[in-house]
Amino acid sequence: MNTKETGPHILSAFDEDLTAVMAQLAEMGGIAENMFAQAIEGVERRDVALCREVVARDRRLDELELETDEMVTRTMALRAPVAQDLRLLICALKMSSTLERVGDLSKSIARRGIELSDVAPMRLTSSVARMGRAAQRQVSESLDAFISRDVDAATAVWRRDVEIDELYNALFRELITYMMEDPRTITAGSHYLFIAKNIERAGDHATHVAELTHYLVTGEPLGIDRPRGAPARAPKTEGDA
Repeated sequence: MNTKETGPHILSAFDEDLTAVMAQLAEMGGIAENMFAQAIEGVERRDVALCREVVARDRRLDELELETDEMVTRTMALRAPVAQDLRLLICALKMSSTLERVGDLSKSIARRGIELSDVAPMRLTSSVARMGRAAQRQVSESLDAFISRDVDAATAVWRRDVEIDELYNALFRELITYMMEDPRTITAGSHYLFIAKNIERAGDHATHVAELTHYLVTGEPLGIDRPRGAPARAPKTEGDA
C-alpha cells in the first residue's frame, strides 16, 4: 500500500473524528447550560411545567455522554493520538462526565422546584435565584472558553469561583436563621438548602471545565491555589455518597 496516498486520507479522517467529538461536546454543553438556566428559572417562577421539562431532558444528556465516551474511546484506539490531540480526547472524556453531572444537578434543582410549588414561598427565593444566575454565567463562560480554547477567559472563570462560594455561605446562614426564627419555613428552607448546594456544585464544575481548557491548550494544570470562600456546613447534593 502506498503511504503517500493513504497518509492524507488518514489525517483527514482523524480530523473529522476530532471535529465530531467537539461537536458532540458542544451539543452536550448547550443542553446542560440550558437545563441549568431553566431549573433556576423554574424555581424562581414556581413553574412546575418548566421544572418537569428539565427533569425529562436529563435522559438525552445521559445518552450523549455514552455516545461521546464511545466516540472518544474508538478514536483513541484507532488513531493513537499524541500531544494536543491526545489531550483533547482526554479532556473530552472528562468534559462529558462533567456536563452530565451539571445535568444531574439541574434535574435535582428542578425536582426541588416541583416540591416547592406546594409550600408557601420564602423571602429568600430571589437570593437563591441570584446565586443561580451567577453560577449560570460561570457555566456559560467556561464552556465558551473551552470551545474557543481561550486560556485567559478560562482562568478568569476559575478565579471567580470564590464569588459563588461566598454567595452560598451567606445564603446558607440566612436560611438557617430564617428556619430557626420560623419553624413553619423548615420544609421550604430545607429544599432551598439543597438547591443552593447544587448551585454551588455547578459552579465547581464550571471551574473544572476551565481547568480542562488550560490543560488542553498548555499541557499544564491550572494550579491548586484558587481562592475559596470560607466553608459552611451543608447537606450533600443529591447523588453524593
